[in-house]
Amino acid sequence: MDTVLAERRAASAQDGRRLERFTVAWNSLEGLIAIAAGEVAGSISLVGFGVDSFIEVSSGAALLWRMAVDADVHLREQRERLTLKIVGTCFVALAIYVAAESILDLISRDAPKTSPVGIALACVSLIVMPLLSRAKRRVGHAMASAAMQADARQTEFCTYLSAILLGGLLLNLTLGWWWADPVAGLVMVPVIAYEGVKGLRGDPCDCH
Repeated sequence: MDTVLAERRAASAQDGRRLERFTVAWNSLEGLIAIAAGEVAGSISLVGFGVDSFIEVSSGAALLWRMAVDADVHLREQRERLTLKIVGTCFVALAIYVAAESILDLISRDAPKTSPVGIALACVSLIVMPLLSRAKRRVGHAMASAAMQADARQTEFCTYLSAILLGGLLLNLTLGWWWADPVAGLVMVPVIAYEGVKGLRGDPCDCH
């Protein structure tokens, strides 16, 4: 029985590593596209979304790092606490950046250009992220891994940011509401900051 359980855990761990490798690859591409499109359009919400994608990359890479010592409970817990603090710091820095840029855009009335690329990216993310989060949740349950479950919630967090981003970009495109973009950025701020504070306190991610 112990052998069977060990084999199942090993298979689940392998599935988890595949999911995290996909997370790293997908978010790297997503981040590059979002930041480039955001810079071209002058969209703070799009740039913030791109930076968040790179935070997801660091989180996915950190989980791969933790899973490399899955059998060593003490070392795994040490790595998890350190990773939570690193990612938490990144989230707090992102929240401060997005808040500052959004407020400056509102004050200066700096209207962003429309971004079809950003809209398409947000739509694709709204499809991919829930599927990826569900798959991670299944693996986390099979492994009884709090770390994988937390990462699944963090991936789900990206879905909410995608929806906020899409709303701001569409309002700017269809109604010409230039302020919708910085307001969308400000809506992201408390959600991002909350997760950052949780990470800095060393609490498991309770995203979204």
